[in-house]
Amino acid sequence: MKILDMKSVSCLAGLAMAFGSLSCFSHRVSGQDASEKTVVVHPREYEHGLRNPLMGLRPGLNIAAENAYGTLGEWRVAWNLLESSEGDEADKIQQYCDREWSKYYPEEQDIKIIPRVMTYSPGFKENSIHENYRPADLTENDWSSDQFRQRMVRLAYRLAEVWDNDPRVAFVEMGILGNWGEQLGEDVGSTPQNRKLLGEAFSRAFKNKKVMVRVPWDWGDLVFGSYWDSFAHADLLSNYYPKYAQYINSRGLWKTQVFGGECAYDWGNYKIQPGLDPTTTLADPLHRNLLIDCIRTLHTTYLGWVSNYYPGNAQARQGADEVQRVLGYRFVLKEVRYPSQISKERPFEISFDVRNEGSAPFYYPWPVEVSLLKPDSREVVWKAIFEEVDIRQWLPGDDWNSARNAYTIKPESYAVKGVFSLPQNLDPGEYVLALAILDPAGMLPCVRFATVNYFKGGRHPIGLIGVEREVVNPLLDDSAFDDPNADRTLHYGS
Repeated sequence: MKILDMKSVSCLAGLAMAFGSLSCFSHRVSGQDASEKTVVVHPREYEHGLRNPLMGLRPGLNIAAENAYGTLGEWRVAWNLLESSEGDEADKIQQYCDREWSKYYPEEQDIKIIPRVMTYSPGFKENSIHENYRPADLTENDWSSDQFRQRMVRLAYRLAEVWDNDPRVAFVEMGILGNWGEQLGEDVGSTPQNRKLLGEAFSRAFKNKKVMVRVPWDWGDLVFGSYWDSFAHADLLSNYYPKYAQYINSRGLWKTQVFGGECAYDWGNYKIQPGLDPTTTLADPLHRNLLIDCIRTLHTTYLGWVSNYYPGNAQARQGADEVQRVLGYRFVLKEVRYPSQISKERPFEISFDVRNEGSAPFYYPWPVEVSLLKPDSREVVWKAIFEEVDIRQWLPGDDWNSARNAYTIKPESYAVKGVFSLPQNLDPGEYVLALAILDPAGMLPCVRFATVNYFKGGRHPIGLIGVEREVVNPLLDDSAFDDPNADRTLHYGS
């Protein structure tokens, strides 16, 4: 099989762009045998931010479905709603979560949840009172008794029993200690001994979900991601932010651990940065650019509160789109290669190059699918999984340079290939070759590549391919594609 040389690719790319409507930039016949002809496609990049799972602007769970980019919803829950007393078992936690989460139809809306348990909430606003969220059989303001610590550790294992394999859960913010589960202040439970006990319990109990803590360097040798609940705040930019950046970047923790959080608009000099309110943050380039610098530097996956901007403000909408482009992962298809004709009698190879132009990796081992679709109905007639492909390894760049507005270490292009065989009962004919990334919860397409080559339902059409038949023109027309951000049909339930 011969791949098109890059000089020919460049020439044909110019012709395709001149005509404007073709998404395929190159196609050349090489060899006499039709089975040796190779199609090389350079899909055009989608220009906007994408409403993709497990990343992006993160609203509250109750409004996630209404948000332009909301596939994540934070859920802060009082401990005493999960357990009333020592006699309660994990099934009570399961029943409460099922009842509460069903209100938001997360599977149907493609929304996943970031839960956090709270033990205490202070009287933060004027004339407000504190809230004690302990189960009734625990003593208020007790953070150090054997009883409290044993129940705290037991809760960690109970949460893992319910959440660790639940496809509705995206990541877990550890919480429990401190005001609002922010794990700050020894007077509200965040002591070295409590952190050691709680951290070890979460490390042992959670095998699948990524766990985050408030201040990652407070947990000794235990490795977690982090939720910064005052992200890019004026009062923290000169001290906390540099320490945070040095800690996670020098260790490369962002490659395996999730970093997120929320902007804060209710304390200190927040009007200086992140700005007066979420709309101001996103609409004003001064605030927005500093926010993006922090996102890029800290390899941030998601942010809340700033997501509550006013969508009627055109500048804020444009700023939200810009921020969404840099949060989390952004998989750009650079080139796809496939034979123009395949046979049921012998294996064939599909390969592509992808680059992560976002700020963070994808943190779970979701599979990549290749499929054949009927050109008219888009019905899937065959599909298979690329073996030994780990999308967690598609890393973004590193060492963000604010002055150059670029990563010093450029993101790599990752080469992916798979060898496949067709079933004997597949009818000969022309089909659309498509790619997709699946959520293993239901093995349905859920992650969108950043390309205009998109069909409603989550698959990315690349070009025409012949089964036991030669295809004269494999190119696809842009007018046949759907807008990925207009598609709200994706879901992960079976």
